[in-house]
Amino acid sequence: MHYVGLDVHAKRSSLCILNGDGKVVKREMVHGPWPAAVERLREVGASAGGPLSVCYEAGCGYGPLHDALSPLAAHVAVAHPGALRLIFKAKKKHDRVDSDKLATLLYLGQVPAVHVPSADVRQWRKLIELRQSLLAGRVREKNRVRAVLRNHAVAVPKRPGLWTKKGAAWLASVRLPQGERLAVDLASEAIASANARLARVEAELAKYAAAHPGVALLMTIPGVGVRTAEAFVAYVDDPSRFARVRQVGSYFGLVPTLDSSAGRDRRGHITREGPGTVRKLLTEAAWQSVWRDPASRALFERVTRGKADRRKIAAVAVAHRLCRVMAAMLRTGEAYRAARASE
Repeated sequence: MHYVGLDVHAKRSSLCILNGDGKVVKREMVHGPWPAAVERLREVGASAGGPLSVCYEAGCGYGPLHDALSPLAAHVAVAHPGALRLIFKAKKKHDRVDSDKLATLLYLGQVPAVHVPSADVRQWRKLIELRQSLLAGRVREKNRVRAVLRNHAVAVPKRPGLWTKKGAAWLASVRLPQGERLAVDLASEAIASANARLARVEAELAKYAAAHPGVALLMTIPGVGVRTAEAFVAYVDDPSRFARVRQVGSYFGLVPTLDSSAGRDRRGHITREGPGTVRKLLTEAAWQSVWRDPASRALFERVTRGKADRRKIAAVAVAHRLCRVMAAMLRTGEAYRAARASE
């Protein structure tokens, strides 16, 4: 077995190869994007006379690179960038050193590996993130319109809503200075365009959701809609990769930071690690679940202790509970039962 550390960049890649005894047998710089490095590894594998084990750091394009390397190597490990920084805190850092470190970690069996989903699941995640990006852009444009109306003390009628067809006709009739009129018109056009693009993205997402039974299963939880369910399923991917359902909460950054020293535990804000989109959707679903599910409402009231300033803390606690419940449901395939979840 030969162990290959690969440090990949947009215009060049550095590779380091160790033999079965952990000795360096080759260091090389490959110029060009990552397909050039893959082709070079194909040549190295043909001449090495033994299987290859390859390690590289997760980054932009890590999925397609994994797909390209898998047919060439007996084992492909994708290292977690944050965990690597904890292992190697060196002031001397460049491509050759990084590839050496990756090869050494691989040889020692100490790579902090990340889960690499299939190409289909990666595309699913891309659509989920694209939808969130379009939503954020639409919110910015809506806030721009509201700011103009607020600056000119224009009262917005509650009915019809500002973003309905009748609301759009009312907005077009509002008298504003020329520059701000143009800003409102452009924002309205951007909102209409975002709505059309969102409809296209959600139509594609509906195909993925219909093909995965886990989405419908999670929607049996009161307050969990299709957007939250599909995001959770796409990012968890394989529930069995977590030893315990509690680890899923850590994966989504819903657990508090911990500073334990001298027998004292100090807990702070949540870690906010992992995919922020899912964490956001889980928190939004938590507020709905508090209204619709007695078990979530009981937890919410227990955490708030009647104090209004603890409502957000309680909502995060409910989101963490939903996360664990959803992970357990995906493992067992059972629909949500409030009595079982509240135990």
